[in-house]
Amino acid sequence: MSSILTNKSAMVALQTLKMINSNLSQTQSEISTGKKIASAKDNSSIWAISKVMESDVKGFKGIAESLSLGESTVAVARQGSETITGLLTDIKSKIVAAQEENVDRAKIQTDISALRDQINSVVNAAQFNGLNLLKGTEDVNILSSLDRAPDGSVSASNITIARQDMSTTAGVLGTGTDLSANATLSAATATNAGNTATVTIATDGDMSDNTLSISIGGASLNYSVGDLSGDQDAAASTISGAINALGIVGVTASVSANVITLTSTRAFEDVSLAATGATASASSIAERAESLTFSGSANVAEGDGYQVTVGSNTFTYVAGKGETFEDVAKGLKAAVDGGTIAGLSTQVAQNSSNQWVLKIDNDAGTSQSLARAGAAGGTASGGLFGLDSIDVTTNAGANSALSNIENLINNSIDAAANFGSAQGRIEIQSEFIGKLTDSLRAGIGSMVDADMEEASARLQALQVQQQLGIQSLSIANQSPQSILSLFR
Repeated sequence: MSSILTNKSAMVALQTLKMINSNLSQTQSEISTGKKIASAKDNSSIWAISKVMESDVKGFKGIAESLSLGESTVAVARQGSETITGLLTDIKSKIVAAQEENVDRAKIQTDISALRDQINSVVNAAQFNGLNLLKGTEDVNILSSLDRAPDGSVSASNITIARQDMSTTAGVLGTGTDLSANATLSAATATNAGNTATVTIATDGDMSDNTLSISIGGASLNYSVGDLSGDQDAAASTISGAINALGIVGVTASVSANVITLTSTRAFEDVSLAATGATASASSIAERAESLTFSGSANVAEGDGYQVTVGSNTFTYVAGKGETFEDVAKGLKAAVDGGTIAGLSTQVAQNSSNQWVLKIDNDAGTSQSLARAGAAGGTASGGLFGLDSIDVTTNAGANSALSNIENLINNSIDAAANFGSAQGRIEIQSEFIGKLTDSLRAGIGSMVDADMEEASARLQALQVQQQLGIQSLSIANQSPQSILSLFR
């Protein structure tokens, strides 16, 4: 049935043409924008995911800039630490030269002072955009990543850079918790008197039929039958004179009746003692130095300060972040050495219980009282504390400087190593962020970018379909005209 009111063929042709035109419009849009999903109406879920990922990409661009800034800052600090290490090594060579007595120590001290001033200059100049990692103790956080959880929440990750204080500033003892119980003094007074032990010769009358041997500090006296004449008192007198004749450094012998008293003034060394055929009161003579022994179980927190008072002079060291009682002992040693008290020398060692000990020896004619104190909550001493007090113009100063400079060199080496590790980590993270950003972009592209080869082929096909659709609609529209022939 034909109708002049309803042209079904034209309607079908028109709908087909509309669909072709819609597809053609979408294909042209893909070609012009390069995206198959350009807006939320194209595919809302994929569009939403792509926008979230695009925001992450922009965030990672900011992270890359943060890492570049952080890497530059750490690189400056590392270079500064390495320079300081070299300068401290130069100072060490000057100190070694000062160990000889026939050198001009005043000129050597002038060179050391110049190198020390240069170190201070390096510390003050080692900053990038105002941030100096060689001064202070507060950590610095560098933004390193944005972590997105499955629930969509985002958290920032940081690379923490520990400052390495390379200043020479003295610490300030706090007013917090009393820590004096963590340090124990062996005596309240340091004197130049030596420690003693005795060897008692047996009271059995004639010594001519006895054998006897005594070993003191590695030197030995051996007597066979008939070597000693007279009674035990005479034998003791003979042996005492023989001990003194050995010339053992720091060891002297005196006699009273049949008892030989051995006195050792060695500052930091025990003297071994053994006897056969006689009775020794001890197996060794203790070192003369008094000791400040630190706890083997307590911990050291940043700001924990300890003091030792020698006579009227008080010396302080306040621990920095991550330091131990080893650092405290060495810091106090540097402080005491810098006080240049006549006849006073120090040494740091570990005892048999692995506790750190500051030993203080007094070789002067005047006794020195000793006291200690400790408190939390102070201001930490600088990592190069003690550098300012190095003085090689005297024998004692040159000797103490040699051990103290080693500690300072180790501190600067540790600082450079820490900065080097941090810089390496930042470089790895920066490289990863670059690769991650590329991967995210590729992922976004695979979701929303148009396949241009496919779009081009589809465009040509749709253009042909459009032409055919127009012709079909034209044919369908001509169909009612044939009805007119029925009325002629």
